[in-house]
Parts: sequence; C-alpha cells; structure tokens
Amino acid sequence: MPLSLAANRRIVRASAIYDLLLTAAFATPWTFALAHGQISSLNLALGGAALPGFTPFHMLFACLMGSVVLVWSLLRILEPTQRLGRFDGVARFLFSLWMAWCLALTGAPVLWLFVVPEFAWGVAQWWPVRGQEDGQRYNGVLSRTSQAC
Repeated sequence: MPLSLAANRRIVRASAIYDLLLTAAFATPWTFALAHGQISSLNLALGGAALPGFTPFHMLFACLMGSVVLVWSLLRILEPTQRLGRFDGVARFLFSLWMAWCLALTGAPVLWLFVVPEFAWGVAQWWPVRGQEDGQRYNGVLSRTSQAC
C-alpha cells in the first residue's frame, strides 16, 4: 500500500533525526572516543568481545563519516523531500551491506542494533508513494524531467 507524500516526508525527517542522534558523537575525536567505549561495553554486555582500539588514523575516518552524516541529517530535517529520502535509502542499503559484512566476519552482537534499523529506514524511504513531490517527477538520479522515482 503506497504512502502519502506527507507520510513519506515525515519518514525522511524522522530518519534524519535518528541519524543526528545516533551519529552526533562520531563528529569529533573526543566524543567518538566516548561513544566507542560505550559501544564496546554494550557489545560485551550482549555477549561479544570488547571492540578493538582505534588509532588516530581510524578515528579520522570515523569522524569524517560522522561529520558528513551530521550535515546530511540537517539537510533532510530542513528539507525532508521524497528525492532526498530515496538517496538516503540507497546509502542505508549500502551501510546495511557493510554492517552485515562486518557482522558475518566478527559476530559482534552490537551490530544487530545498527543493521536492523538501518535497513528498515532504507525500506521505509523506498516504499511506494502516492503522487509526486511538488508536482514533479524525477528521472534517474539528478534530472527532474521524466517519469522515474
């Protein structure tokens, strides 16, 4: 059953708020160090092993990802469009794929707490929508002229 455009926009905004709350701690080395410790403790509590330590080089990539996700989240909070939701859905499917890959290699139970909602947000944002955004239809990735999306 297709969603209304208004419902789709609420989902896009809600997923952005979720991202903002979950990844804000990944934006700086100091907050990431705290988050890493909490995630490691949670993995231990779920029966897994402590997470490996991060070097400054690893932390750089975690903070780059956190910074990009924060900006992307703010954009979707301010402009929760179907189009941005579709792009976000693709990113979530990719993130889910890499989380599942890591889960398969490590068995870290804490990953289930990330991969399940990540995939669910992707499905929700790719759910069919009745009507089109602002009376326009999008062709492929960037064009606003044809009948796709």
